[in-house]
Amino acid sequence: MRVLRTVACLCLLAAPLAAQRSSTYADVDPFIGTGAEGHTFPGASLPFGMVQLSPDTQIRPVKQSYKWAAGYRYSDTTILGFSHTHFSGAGHSDLGDVLVQPISGDVRLDPGDIDKPESGYRSRFQHKTEEAHPGYYAVTLDDYNVRAELTATTRVGVHRYTFPAGKPAHLLIDLRSSIYNYPGKVLWSSLRIRHEGDGSTTLTGMRETRGWAPARQLFFAMRFSAPVTGTHLYNREDQPILYRGFKTPGDTPEDTQAIEGRGIVAAVDFASAQKLIVKVAISPVSEANALANMQAEVPAFDFDAVRTQAQQRWQDVLSILRVDADEPTRKTLATALYHSLLAPSIAMDANGDYRGPDHAVHHADGFNFVSSLSLWDTYRAEQPLMTLIEPPRVTSDLVRSMLASQQQSPFGILPVWQFAGIETWCMIGYHAVPILADAIMKGMDKPGPDTPGFDANAALDAMVASADYRPYGHIGEYIDKGYIPIDTGAPGSHDESVSQTIEYAFDDWTIAQVARKLGRNDIADRFTKRAGYWRNVFNTKDGFAEPRLADGSYRKPFDPAKAGAGSGFTEGNAWQYSWYQPQDEQGLIQLLGGDIALVDKLDKMFDQHVDPKQYADVEDISGLIGQYIHGNEPSHHLAYLYSYAGQPWRTDERLQQIISSQYQPTPDGLVGNDDLGQMSAWLLFSEMGFYPVAPGSNQYVIGRPFARDIDLQLGNGKHLHIVASQLIDENKYVQSVMLNGKPIDRVYLTHDELMAGGTLRFEMGQEPNRKWAVSPAARPYSMSSPGSSDQQPRRVKAPRSRHLWR
Repeated sequence: MRVLRTVACLCLLAAPLAAQRSSTYADVDPFIGTGAEGHTFPGASLPFGMVQLSPDTQIRPVKQSYKWAAGYRYSDTTILGFSHTHFSGAGHSDLGDVLVQPISGDVRLDPGDIDKPESGYRSRFQHKTEEAHPGYYAVTLDDYNVRAELTATTRVGVHRYTFPAGKPAHLLIDLRSSIYNYPGKVLWSSLRIRHEGDGSTTLTGMRETRGWAPARQLFFAMRFSAPVTGTHLYNREDQPILYRGFKTPGDTPEDTQAIEGRGIVAAVDFASAQKLIVKVAISPVSEANALANMQAEVPAFDFDAVRTQAQQRWQDVLSILRVDADEPTRKTLATALYHSLLAPSIAMDANGDYRGPDHAVHHADGFNFVSSLSLWDTYRAEQPLMTLIEPPRVTSDLVRSMLASQQQSPFGILPVWQFAGIETWCMIGYHAVPILADAIMKGMDKPGPDTPGFDANAALDAMVASADYRPYGHIGEYIDKGYIPIDTGAPGSHDESVSQTIEYAFDDWTIAQVARKLGRNDIADRFTKRAGYWRNVFNTKDGFAEPRLADGSYRKPFDPAKAGAGSGFTEGNAWQYSWYQPQDEQGLIQLLGGDIALVDKLDKMFDQHVDPKQYADVEDISGLIGQYIHGNEPSHHLAYLYSYAGQPWRTDERLQQIISSQYQPTPDGLVGNDDLGQMSAWLLFSEMGFYPVAPGSNQYVIGRPFARDIDLQLGNGKHLHIVASQLIDENKYVQSVMLNGKPIDRVYLTHDELMAGGTLRFEMGQEPNRKWAVSPAARPYSMSSPGSSDQQPRRVKAPRSRHLWR
């Protein structure tokens, strides 16, 4: 079981901090982010686990499902049941596979009305009866007086239900139930009852759904610790789960031991007054593999043993972080680390089988195949965090998974937004590219004691194949013209043209960096030129990135606050995207007219009064500070840009403003969806005092720390000790920085410096030190900085236009 060895490595590396295990573990609050727009779930999972066993509180029609993207929302008062797959903080909804609801008394086959819980199988609950820790969740279902407890291994969810005495005990299994629900989502499902030779009963089944990921298949196996006294199988295909009536076709159980259809519901009966343990194993490949996963990971019916194992695994992994700070800071940091370790998820069986983007079954030879890749988000900070805190084997697994997906893709390109091995084509850019580039630039392709590494040249070939795939995302126009016009193609087809141009340019820069490192200078030269294409949508007359027409002119009229359909931007506007050239912020400063111009424009963005109605019709916009939107990723590096203009103390001020307003240790403590760890990774980096503005540069821009003392165990086993001397509320400015006793008079640290370990000391003070790290030589990497090997001219001349499909 390769995944167990991967996490076991983390456990061994964490040994020096064993004394802090319980305190770090205890500081985690899985309810953080389950309210407002955080989209996290409180249920049980392991680090990078394939199972996320958690309560679902509502099933909504597709147009209303966004708020329930994780299945659970803290403000709800009823629970439908417990399903086995969930996203942690995604900006889209899906999953919620194999819903199980324990029932005492009469069995109802539909969820019922949320305002009348007794009309269906849902149950009321109270938060005071909930308990959640990493790897464990419990709640009392008030309408059934059933105590439900959940824990998990990598591929198996384990339930324990304590039923009241004197009432019949049942389990309701609903294969219709799905997050992102709509009629016809379940293409097919099946359920079989198997009576074993020892008198026990096994349920196996599958379902295929056409949700966010098309034609996704999931198989499962279910076993019970108590004898089954009756089974009732229903095909309620004509009864959508959102229907609230009764006495409809499908109310009568079929007298069979196997059933297929689009509306499968089952009720399983047990003797009353008992504790019941239920094991549910899942597989992307087959029922046989699900049974094998169960036998490999949970052969016995010992709930407490599985819970103890899950707790120990989380204690080991979380103990890499030790924080000396006030309780709110400890809770938010510990929970951020927890959330950052939930994805990407293992997406293969214990024997190495997995389903790829071609929907065929493949075998992972020597690596763990992982999926749940929210790449538009996680390339910015989540994956750079993993390169710091995890052994190289874990990043190698991610890289090899993406390279396998590229080989198995019908289009020959890297993943865009993939889960369960299936591509969704969600969001823009080809952001698997900077993740591969960042790993190669940090030397993680090299074999080591616990990792085979990966082929960097093969990775570069995959990166180039994705960046040159002309049919995807108007790349053909981008290559031909040097930007994507907003007025070509079908109406609305180019609505994200500015964001696409800007994001492609950053991805292209990372390709150039890798190619230069590998000595493939023809590729490096070509993509260095493309890395400057962000300039081709930057209007120097008003200092904004703007939609540009095919004839080369900028579209008029222009409103930098316009977002949504027709704006040219993805989940934002010109106020957020005009700063998105992490590879060349000095180039931006030049175009704006100098350092002061950049600082003034940043201040105008942060301080601007914004009518909340401006973004009322734009999905995923939250956490506003002026026109800064912390709940969405294109803004995440903006506070650090003051340091590029020689005013690092302004970065200190903005970080204080962001962290104090955007993160709290409460259910609504995440202002935007966590995006599979990106929001959490931003917080971890920023509270430690540095942030990877440009992944692939091997630099981290220095900000300011927010804890008195942090000890972080790195992926190579060394420790980075971060000390904030004189840190009190009034002392919010960095006075000086020392690394292992040597002064750092620049506003960046290198990856090698951090991975060497030692002590990073910040001296804090009440007033800005306007002399620390302010010279041009002290600033972070930028393409346009003097002496840069890939320095660009002020304006890139694009090739002459030609038709995309010529």
